[in-house]
Amino acid sequence: MGINLTNFLISKTKNKKMNDFQDLDHIDGLSISAVCANLYKDNRDDLVMFYFRDGANYASVYTQSKIISENIKWNLKQNSKKVFSLLVNARNANCFTGKQGFKSLEKIAESLSQKLSEKQKVDEESPKKIKPKEIIFGCTGTIGETFPEEKIKDKIDDLVKKISYTQNKYIWTKAALGMMTTDTQPKMAMEECEIGNTKVKIYGIAKGSGMIQPNMATTLAYIFTDADISNNLLKKLLKKNMSSTFNAITCDGDTSTNDMVSFFSTGKIRHSKIENINDKKIVEFDNALNKVLLNLAKRVVADGEGASKFITVNVHNCKTEKDANRIAFSVANSPLVKTAIAGEDPNWGRIIMAVGKAGIPIDLDKLSIKFGDLIIIQNGKISTNYNEDEVKNYMREENIEIKIDISCGSKNFTCYTMDLTKKYIEINADYRS
Repeated sequence: MGINLTNFLISKTKNKKMNDFQDLDHIDGLSISAVCANLYKDNRDDLVMFYFRDGANYASVYTQSKIISENIKWNLKQNSKKVFSLLVNARNANCFTGKQGFKSLEKIAESLSQKLSEKQKVDEESPKKIKPKEIIFGCTGTIGETFPEEKIKDKIDDLVKKISYTQNKYIWTKAALGMMTTDTQPKMAMEECEIGNTKVKIYGIAKGSGMIQPNMATTLAYIFTDADISNNLLKKLLKKNMSSTFNAITCDGDTSTNDMVSFFSTGKIRHSKIENINDKKIVEFDNALNKVLLNLAKRVVADGEGASKFITVNVHNCKTEKDANRIAFSVANSPLVKTAIAGEDPNWGRIIMAVGKAGIPIDLDKLSIKFGDLIIIQNGKISTNYNEDEVKNYMREENIEIKIDISCGSKNFTCYTMDLTKKYIEINADYRS
């Protein structure tokens, strides 16, 4: 009871397989519970707790918006080496709520830490007293509405009672659904890899559908591993992998006030000690982390508000990666490009416009553009093999790839976006209705 069935079973924007998720199972040291706190009008899970019975090392990256939510202010003030719980609510962003929003988190953290400490006494041989500062928060939803402190506090007993020490695909799905707002689908990903000769797991869930434009972090994403990784190394690994994953997506060009991506290590698997980020034993783990982050980031774009197309923009052979990045996002964020793709119109002139407005010097005689494998522009001119009907047929596909070759260097960047449909306007016009 309480699963967000409306969004889970019926996607009004696209027809996707709802069971196309990996089989996330158990990660030792992590427990999950999700309940309905009646934050929405309908009866659905909207409050999710992740509990680390022995604590977890952690690292987070947050939005670079100059206006940030109260939960991010709270998280930034906590300096404990381990956290024991992450509490995530939907429906309310806890942004522009001022003292009321922050004080509410203080009271909720006090209540939750007390209940979890009592849980420790019942379940643990050596119970720990959990402190409020060892709890962090994720909030998502509408900005500027009074934070529902009492509704959340009233459900803390229920959350603690429903703690599941063993996870399965159903519990992970329930947690992912509980974080959703305008999302139509939960987002989950996993990888297994080895550190030395020891197998470890990396699991992740995310939410995000609109107000998505990367700026160090975007959306809400939570990554969990049973590997024994220090806080410092978690931070370095997370930052290292952001540029090609969560900082390589955009739905609408808007950066949220609440964006956060957090990485938690329960340390339950004993493996070769990792000294630093250059340790060769961490290479496979690093690659697996990138796969999880990229999988989740792509799922956010694929579920973009009103999206009917998943678009990949590849920019090749620039002088710098920064130049490639600017051109890629200039194309990906262009309403004219996005609406042309929504209309399945091969209007390549809009690509030319978007490349030009990026402000990067271009040698037109070297510029080439492809839609998929179809050559549109070659050496600054329309290809002699250009066939409008072929390109129109390609534009009917669900996955569209735009390849832009600047041919003035060796640096590349790839970003991911979606088209702009009438449904996007409907969703955002009716968002608070």
